[in-house]
Amino acid sequence: MTAAAVSQITVTDLNLVKRGKVRDVFEVDDQHLLIVATDRISAFDCILPTPIAHKGEVLTSLSKFWFEKLAHIVPNHFVTTEPDNMPAAVQNNPELRGRSMLVRKTEVFPVECVVRGYLVGSGWKDYLRTGEVCGHKLPQNLLESAELQEPIFTPSTKAEVGHDENISEAAVADLVGPDTANYLRETSLRLYNEARSYARSRGIIIADTKFEFGRDQNGQIILIDEALTPDSSRFWPAEAYSAGKSQASFDKQFVRDYLETLDWDKKPPAPPLPAAVAEATTARYLEAYRLLTGTELGG
Repeated sequence: MTAAAVSQITVTDLNLVKRGKVRDVFEVDDQHLLIVATDRISAFDCILPTPIAHKGEVLTSLSKFWFEKLAHIVPNHFVTTEPDNMPAAVQNNPELRGRSMLVRKTEVFPVECVVRGYLVGSGWKDYLRTGEVCGHKLPQNLLESAELQEPIFTPSTKAEVGHDENISEAAVADLVGPDTANYLRETSLRLYNEARSYARSRGIIIADTKFEFGRDQNGQIILIDEALTPDSSRFWPAEAYSAGKSQASFDKQFVRDYLETLDWDKKPPAPPLPAAVAEATTARYLEAYRLLTGTELGG
């Protein structure tokens, strides 16, 4: 594992395609991209000035784990995380080791494929207000964090800045076509259900998650981006779960909860995190990886 947190990445000899809140994307050639997961962390759509050590390594290694585990459901863009099989720019930069993933290029669908298995977050707020979550009518008198009878597909737009906006399945069909929209929905639910069952056997509840898909150069729809990480999902310790309240978590909800205690308007610049909060967040990410994979990071 790398020794220090990495907030900013420079890759010589590769063109930067996109600098996201957490990951930086570089062009390798006409068929491949390099995704580098930094240790940046965002909350309330703001990048915090305090990095979370080892976070990028967890995101990269856990995505690799899920891409390999779920490849029988849908192909994905993963090629390798082995530095020796990557461009020389990666091989020659120790900071990039453990946090870089070589992937295939795709034409990305402009949709976040969100699947919810529990009533939490914005879904809980919508339910309190309307009795529905993104158009899905739910039973009355459900508790916060309640498990839903069946997982629901609640897609959203992909916002480059600001909040993603929930959209209807009909809107997805307008964006990508009805056949593709149905495929994205069914595939997302299959991925979530299988991952949730496995994670539950490892002591983790996946309350919700989001997937992204693209069309590769052969016209095939494949899973892209990251997969089932603490950044793209809500992970709860199963042994502590109890409906009717907010849950302990392995994801960045711990950081959000801390920020909620501050007199901050949730606009940039974001405040720094105390060392104790940053270290506790690192511990949560590492523990999620250990529980799900059965190995220590780097082991």
